[in-house]
Amino acid sequence: MNERSRHELTADALRRAGMSVAEAWIQYFALGGSLSEVEIDAYLRGQAELPPLECELLAEAAREASGQGADMGGRPGTELLSGSTTDAFRQLGAAGSVLLDPETAEGERLRSLAQLHLLDTPPEDRFDRITRRAAERFGCEVATLALIADDRQFIKSAVGEADQDLERTKAFCNATIRSSGPLVLTDTTQDERFRSHPFVAGEPHIRFYAGYPLRGPGGWLIGTLCVMSTSPRPFTDQDLQDLELLAQEMQHEVFPGWKAWSIL
Repeated sequence: MNERSRHELTADALRRAGMSVAEAWIQYFALGGSLSEVEIDAYLRGQAELPPLECELLAEAAREASGQGADMGGRPGTELLSGSTTDAFRQLGAAGSVLLDPETAEGERLRSLAQLHLLDTPPEDRFDRITRRAAERFGCEVATLALIADDRQFIKSAVGEADQDLERTKAFCNATIRSSGPLVLTDTTQDERFRSHPFVAGEPHIRFYAGYPLRGPGGWLIGTLCVMSTSPRPFTDQDLQDLELLAQEMQHEVFPGWKAWSIL
């Protein structure tokens, strides 16, 4: 389908659904669109073009509003989308994760991890030297580079004792990638989310944890650089800055192609 046909089909569907431009824009924005109502209005009037992904989002909004199938009324040869909307969202990488169902998003995250070819590989000095520096900087018994696989945590590099292939749901680093930013627990026994964790209530009695997420291709969160201790401790703004700097070094080793560090 050429751009003119897509524009006409979308505009026609919105007219038949009785939607105003404002209503169409709200529906489009709810699906993840980022353009203004003025830009959408100009497109529907045939006065402007939109990027392919924005066209697909608006077309999807029109399809949902009309309550019709992917061919916008069953007319042969008028497929709504040039490709799967899900595939278009996948092309956004982690930036489009909120537009994907959880299962699809997790599949993309695991695909990103697999592309690094680090799972189940032996230790390497390029990673170990950073975990050693992290342990020394924070005076912690344990520092790791942890990669979060489907159902387990793989430790690529470690200072101190760290359980290899720990069940993912028990891994503190799994909580870090779910939070999308640094996770700092100055005293785990004072945090209601973790005080009953088996590694807090029992051996090894973790009391302090600080982890910084790392990204793979597409910006997907695939693991962490973290430090842990059996004693609680304060964590200053300078500590956070130093952890981020170490994580940046680790990020470069894990996936040097990731440049957009500022979105973490």
